[in-house]
Amino acid sequence: MTPQFLQGCDILTPPGRCEGHGVLIEAGRIRAVLPIDAAPACERLTLPPEALLAPGFIDIQVNGGGGLLFNDHPTAEAALAIAAAHRKLGTTAILPTLITSDAATMRAAAAAAPGAVAAGQGVLGIHFEGPFLSQARPGVHRADLIRPPEPADVALLEALAQGWPGRVLLTIAPECVGPADQARLATAGVILSAGHSAAPFETVCPPVRGITHIFNAMPPPTAREPGLVGAALTGDFYAGVILDLIHVHPAMLRLLLAAKPADRIMLVSDAMSVAGTELTGFSLQGRKILRRNGRLETADGVLAGADLSLAQAVRNAVTSLGVELAQAVAMASAVPADFLGLSTQVGRIASGLRADMVLLDANFSVLGTFLAGAWQGEPGVLRA
Repeated sequence: MTPQFLQGCDILTPPGRCEGHGVLIEAGRIRAVLPIDAAPACERLTLPPEALLAPGFIDIQVNGGGGLLFNDHPTAEAALAIAAAHRKLGTTAILPTLITSDAATMRAAAAAAPGAVAAGQGVLGIHFEGPFLSQARPGVHRADLIRPPEPADVALLEALAQGWPGRVLLTIAPECVGPADQARLATAGVILSAGHSAAPFETVCPPVRGITHIFNAMPPPTAREPGLVGAALTGDFYAGVILDLIHVHPAMLRLLLAAKPADRIMLVSDAMSVAGTELTGFSLQGRKILRRNGRLETADGVLAGADLSLAQAVRNAVTSLGVELAQAVAMASAVPADFLGLSTQVGRIASGLRADMVLLDANFSVLGTFLAGAWQGEPGVLRA
């Protein structure tokens, strides 16, 4: 692939916003961020001067998009189509997420994941959100499908996590999965996250590394039982958060930002099949979900995922909570990359990393993305 030099707008690099520089790309990776007058002779592409080039967003909780729900279509083709839908929304890498389902659907999703990852189109692995959750905190998950893990489940996840470049993320209720199973899964390489749980504070500990959509589907902390929220706020866990200003009150979001280091907070979309479409509803395991007033919910008002993209979450963090732009972008890129153990591959605009980037306008709207250096937006945005 012929080297390319992207220039013409500010670049968001790990040290901060960078002016007067460009990004040199070769063979799908970032070779260097250089001053414009130091670029070698190569093809040059000029980006809109008012735009911002940022690292591509990474979403570890994506149930669907483009009209497809991973639970309904647990195939490599569906995972790639969902990833393609989210690229248009600024997200260059995802974990397609299977919510609580039966064993056959879990096996199908596990079988599909390696092919989706191998395609190199932005699927980083797979997220199983359940079924090893708490019956007391199901959220929109079907309670009749929630169950403790069987030996066959542990063996399936172990086999999937070993010997491939993808990542396996598993959301569990710590009180429902024994320490021996947790240790066995973590040793195999499964990343454990706690969610849909009423776990006592003392039971939330390593090998659990993350918290799934903090504050949602977990009891509030009390004076004598901090619970999962207390563990998340005081421990060295990565915390995913749905920052649509609906799932979590702004005051609680400010508490999260004050309590946890910025490098432990991840933005997630919890997107459903309607993401990237004009659809007004969808079916989730036989239940009708309505898209109304910025919400995805059952007829009786139970939230069922979010009508959100990571670009919107970044915008909300900056405009509604006063988060610095670089921090908000990192929560949607560098932090999830670190959580997944992929910081040497994706998540930043830095030498040696894959050239996955998003081009944003001044209002945080997505002008297009670069996937391994290949432009994914309208051709008229770039000038030769």
